[in-house]
Amino acid sequence: MKKLVLILSVVIFLGTTGFVLVQQNKRTEAAKHPRVENAIKELESAIDYLEKAPDDFGGFKAQAIADSKKAVVSLKRALNYRAKDDNMKK
Repeated sequence: MKKLVLILSVVIFLGTTGFVLVQQNKRTEAAKHPRVENAIKELESAIDYLEKAPDDFGGFKAQAIADSKKAVVSLKRALNYRAKDDNMKK
């Protein structure tokens, strides 16, 4: 029983440490690439604005929201890739 508790403790510790390092690398990448980070924030703000807007922008509102959400995902993936790539080099 003690072995199981010890093993679980080690696994949780290593998992938490790994998560913290990845999050730290993500923040570092965002700091290294402020224009990408700013683009993500601006797109998220635009999405919020469009979702709340009463106008449908000539029928283009839904597609603009969907495309903007895809762009945010792509930009976040790019930063995550850089964070993982930097982590692998250590």
